[in-house]
Parts: sequence; structure tokens; C-alpha cells
Amino acid sequence: MTYYLGVDIGATKSHAMIADERGCVVGFGEAGPGNHEVVGYDGLQAALQAITAQALASAGITAAQIAGAGFGVAGYDWPSELEPTLEAVATLGLAAPVEIVNDTIIGLVAGAESGWGVAIVAGTSNNCWGWNAQHQIGRVTGNGSRFGEFGGSGELVEMATISVAKAWTRRGPGTALSDMFARYCGARSQADLLEGLSQGWYGIGAEAAPLVFQAAETGDAVALGVIRWAAAELASLATGVIRQIGLEQQQFDVVLVGSMYNGGLLLLEPLTEAVLAVAPGARFVRLQVPPVVGAVLLGMQVGGLDPRPRRQTLIDTAGLAVFARTATPQ
Repeated sequence: MTYYLGVDIGATKSHAMIADERGCVVGFGEAGPGNHEVVGYDGLQAALQAITAQALASAGITAAQIAGAGFGVAGYDWPSELEPTLEAVATLGLAAPVEIVNDTIIGLVAGAESGWGVAIVAGTSNNCWGWNAQHQIGRVTGNGSRFGEFGGSGELVEMATISVAKAWTRRGPGTALSDMFARYCGARSQADLLEGLSQGWYGIGAEAAPLVFQAAETGDAVALGVIRWAAAELASLATGVIRQIGLEQQQFDVVLVGSMYNGGLLLLEPLTEAVLAVAPGARFVRLQVPPVVGAVLLGMQVGGLDPRPRRQTLIDTAGLAVFARTATPQ
């Protein structure tokens, strides 16, 4: 029996999963953040070692039995980051071939039935990567507002806060968000809210994004406009990547990853409409499985095993493995 390792390194948590050659998950490990932008490369190495050791122990195998390994690494965005990332992976003592990609790619591989297409991440911030059937990669910078990339819940709330300030100064229309944000922060008034935000007494961040959707659902035009702005920004990320890898005339999956999509049709309708205007063959799918599944599929592929016949078995058993791990007292 041969085994395949998949690793998902994130900014808040990290996972490792091992499956056998049938696609059955036999090992799982979990730890905290490993993104080098958050914890440094020493922290990346520590997270890799912790989750891989857990997964190997729960599978009852050694590193020498791994035939292929895929790594999705948050924070791996540029060629200059490959060497230190490889050095951290090398400490695992694997003798197998490995593939290292940005963590957005493993979400794509996990969610797209064909294993290729485009993934749009809209969580606290945003990201978008894709690859075509030939694994030609397209991507945005992943550096957020610094390079004009918007659409996550943090940016949504920031734009909503700007709208509240514009309402108070009469530069823009009134909005229910003014009172909603004041209540959220415990501010005495809209003026107190803005003063407190400017002076650091109050804080409002990505976690307040549901308030924007609540206001929009009651018909607040400003909140609805902010959501449509976010949808347009996310669509622009996707269409840029689509053009980079030549998918305009092809049928492919667009995998939607992140909590922003819980906002439903208010976000999804303008987003899909804008993407379809550029790529009418795009199909939209929410990621319903742990992204680490995509890393295992990459591990199979780089290890010379066709992942396609094993995909559904892996998906089915991955959920059980994660549930068993989280349900067990640590």
C-alpha cells in the first residue's frame, strides 16, 4: 500500500491529511498558523512538523512510506519565497516528490471536479489564483488594498465605514449602517462613533460584515451598493486571472472560497453576472470540503497516481476524518 500526504498551511490554522492509494483518508493532523508572514519561517517549519507528525502517527506509518506530497502554503506568493519554503518542507524527511503551491490552488483543486479552473477567495481579505488544464498559472498579487485588490469582508466593512462617514458629513446619502455600527461599537452617537474610530477607542473590522448584509436585506441602498462594489471587485480578480490563462471561451469551474459567500445572492448575482460576461462557460461552485483535500490530490498527482478515480472516495472519507479529529478531546 502506498500513501499520499497533503498539507494546508494557513494564517490561523494548518492541516495535514494522509490517504492511501484507494483514496481513503487514514491520517489527519491539525495545528495553528504556519503562514511565514504571521509566524516566520521557523513558525512555518514548526507547524509543518507538528501536523505531519500527527498525521503519520494517526495513520500508523512513517515518512518513508509517503509516495507523494502536496503543500498549499499561505504566504507563498513569489519566487523568492520558494527556497525558504522548500527548506522548511525538507525538515520533514520525505523521500517522495513534492509540489508546493499557494494555498488558494489547493482550494481550487479540492472544489473543481476537473482539478483546474479559478478560485476566488473572499474571507477576511481576498485572493484569486487559477490554472488551466496545462497547469499554466494565473494569479493576482495577493497583497490586497496595497495593489488595488478588494472584496473580502475586511474591505467590505472598510467601504461601509467610509459610507457612514460620508453620510455624517453630508457627502453621501444616509444609511442604516450609521446606527448599526454605532450600536455595534457601543458608541453614544454617530459623531462619537467616528471620533472613537479615529482615536482608537472603537474598532470595527471584518467580523462586522454580516451587518452590511443585514442592512442591504432591509433595502438600504448604501449597504446594497457596498456589496455590489465588493462583487465587482471580486469579479475583476477572477476575470483578470481568466484572461491570463486563456479560459474566456472554455468551460471551467470557478470555486468560491470563504465566508463572504454566506451573504448569498446579494453578492453572488452581480459577481456571477460580471464573470459570465467575460467567460460564459464558467460554472460556479462553493467549496464544500476541507482545502487540504486538494493538497492530497496534488500529492497523488506528483507521486504518479491518477487522482481522478480516487477523488470522491477522498472527499467522502475526508469529512469523517476531520470530524473524528475535532470530536476527540485533545
